Amino acid sequence: MKLRKGDTVIVNSGTEKGKKGKILEISLKENKVLVEGINVRTIHSKAKKAGQESGIIKREKMIDASKVNFFCEKCDKGVKLGIKEDKDGNKARICRKCGEIK
Repeated sequence: MKLRKGDTVIVNSGTEKGKKGKILEISLKENKVLVEGINVRTIHSKAKKAGQESGIIKREKMIDASKVNFFCEKCDKGVKLGIKEDKDGNKARICRKCGEIK
């Protein structure tokens, strides 16, 4: 997976199509990402201990990584990322549309 924590992504399918957000967490084993403000679900929780809050809480859930694309500010749309090596052997992520290094 070429996406990293902190990258801005855009959702390309589903009910949240077209929305942008920042990646908060990545699960490589399940191939899922947690995106800020995307796939928000309502959870009814009960206080387990004294001092703990109960009630209706809104929380983001994981979304499949195949449903998001990296958002390139220069292209102003979702793009695929490529990997390019320089002379020293260092790898860098690049936009496949405009060639800008990320």
